[in-house]
Amino acid sequence: MTSSATAALVLAALFLAAPIAWSCWRWARGTGEMRAAWDWRLTLKSTLAFALAFNLIFFIQELFLVLPKALVPGLEPTLFHNNHNWRGHHPIEDLLQGTGALATLIAGAIFSWWLVRRTPKGDVARLLVFWLALLGFLSALPQIVIGTVILQNDVGRAMSYLHFSHQARLLVSIGAFFAMGLACWRLTPYLLSVAAVEHSPRVRAMRLGVLPCVLAIPLIVVFRIPNAAIEVLLPPCVDALIAAAWIQAAAWQAGSIVAGTLRAEALSWLLIALGGLLAFFQLVLRRGIDFF
Repeated sequence: MTSSATAALVLAALFLAAPIAWSCWRWARGTGEMRAAWDWRLTLKSTLAFALAFNLIFFIQELFLVLPKALVPGLEPTLFHNNHNWRGHHPIEDLLQGTGALATLIAGAIFSWWLVRRTPKGDVARLLVFWLALLGFLSALPQIVIGTVILQNDVGRAMSYLHFSHQARLLVSIGAFFAMGLACWRLTPYLLSVAAVEHSPRVRAMRLGVLPCVLAIPLIVVFRIPNAAIEVLLPPCVDALIAAAWIQAAAWQAGSIVAGTLRAEALSWLLIALGGLLAFFQLVLRRGIDFF
């Protein structure tokens, strides 16, 4: 393992350990806020919104891994519900393995603009746009770090095509860590604004952020099977772990919470959207759609 890969792994451990340690220390100094009544309906809405957002962002990633290849002579890509594949070879194919992460990064920026500049007035809409924004970043940026350690991952292959040195990979990984933390810190107040103000920001972060990150994993698995266990579990678990750790940490200093009464929206819209997307994934995409 190269020194840059080792450094990236150490930084990844610190990136996760620091917010978790900070939150645990603050909870230990707390005053029993967790005894407040929980709004389980909002927790459920956030859980379903997380699951829907993750699968939509993943679809964007795979779609934009396929579309550029479909334009390259000699490549015949196929889109699946949990992956993509292609036949043929072309010198530029390694570079095109980075287009999926680029697409989700752009999606994260677009949904962030929507959340900040055109903040939805309904609770379901705000939760969904929040998770789409955050998961757009968290689906793309960890791939940069992984590409520093595992050169054959999608972004790692793109960086190899661009002749990134080990030092350059480490530098972009440091930038990715900074960007992930900043995204969580900047967007968390919009998540906290969904819950009632009588609960502290820390409690709202726990029931709207941390718990949904955990509870959404089994739902997401249904969309991703069948596949190898690591392919099914690793992407959602990585996104959920980063989001949970940094949302909870950001809540301890959240001083500018978006105010205003939200319109309560029906939970059924999320259920219908999830059901429709699941049917599309398992009945259509699972068999594969050829783009040639």
